Amino acid sequence: MGRLKAGLELQMGEQRMTRILLSASLALLVAVPASAQAPAKAEPKIAPELAKQAGETIDKAIAFYRTQQGADGSLAPKTAFEMGITALGVSSMLETKRITVNDPMIVKAMGFLETFVQPSGGIHPKDAPGQHNYLTSVGLVAFVAADKDGKYKSVRENAIKFLKGMQWGEDGSGNNKVAPDDVRYGGFGYDSKKNPDLSNSSFTMEALTKAGIPKDDPAMQRAMVFLRRCQNYTGEGGNDKAKGSQEEMDGGFFYNPMETKASAGNTPSGGLRSYASMTYAGLKSFVYAGLDKNDPRVKAAMTWITKHYDLNQNPGMGQSGLYYYYQVFSKALKAAEVDKLNVEKGPPRDWRTDIVKQLISRQQPDGSWVNKDKRWMEADARLVTAYSLSALADAIK
Repeated sequence: MGRLKAGLELQMGEQRMTRILLSASLALLVAVPASAQAPAKAEPKIAPELAKQAGETIDKAIAFYRTQQGADGSLAPKTAFEMGITALGVSSMLETKRITVNDPMIVKAMGFLETFVQPSGGIHPKDAPGQHNYLTSVGLVAFVAADKDGKYKSVRENAIKFLKGMQWGEDGSGNNKVAPDDVRYGGFGYDSKKNPDLSNSSFTMEALTKAGIPKDDPAMQRAMVFLRRCQNYTGEGGNDKAKGSQEEMDGGFFYNPMETKASAGNTPSGGLRSYASMTYAGLKSFVYAGLDKNDPRVKAAMTWITKHYDLNQNPGMGQSGLYYYYQVFSKALKAAEVDKLNVEKGPPRDWRTDIVKQLISRQQPDGSWVNKDKRWMEADARLVTAYSLSALADAIK
């Protein structure tokens, strides 16, 4: 009987202790801020109503592409660059998250792109010399975006090897074999026989980055040498082949250091004038190569950007390349993790809101975008619509 009484008292004591511990745990849970109990919901990048309008704008653009798709799956039938435009269209639509890889239009377009995968690893038509690097770069981005359960693993791996072989450097296999003191060193061109340029280099670096190449990969670090030689900056780690006076070193970028006549014109002393689309391409590529916001070269580029903030034109080029500019504008600022820009003239700018409003206002009734300035193929709505969708995708997510 004594043992039974002692057992009951022990059991009751354990129950009291359990209630005490439970009460203490609940009190502690209440005392912990809600933000520490569970991950906070990410704040929307733009206002909800504007995000809704952006979604509707994207849906109209996707509907436009449905009207353009050919029987072979291409999104730009009967054009010289149908493969490249199709790749850009696919990747930009998938970036928006408003369409999936299982959508019949995407499935058909990817089937079309698969026909351009070459034994060399390149993704391009057999009879399209002079464009192999560019087309493989935009093609690889599409295959990465559409990859599901490793379906395109071998395509990705082989394309990476192919693109690395296109780089100008010690490992070049032909015309592109150059030493580090050569101004072309580290760059990528339309192919390995054409001089490298900043636009192609930025496309290739983006493709390699999205395919999983780390920032410290030798190809990315070689590319850094070319990038800095495309910047009007001679400070720490800057351009050792710069043209022009010290006063003209404004931190912006130009197309390529081999030019004698710059795309945006020359500076008074004969240097290469900076312009917006190349400056954003340079900034984006710096980030891909591992530079952060505290690097003096990044700071120099951001200084140029804050002095020339304008979405009504491609600063330095007017209306030429306007939609290419919109695309690289969004990609660069997102990659650099910039939310607000303290511009030289006017209040700080919310660039995401600015670019979304700009593109909504410029959309055509059929859902496309087009540039009245025909330079760089921007009269082709199917190309320009890809640029616009990509810019929207990076601005709203």
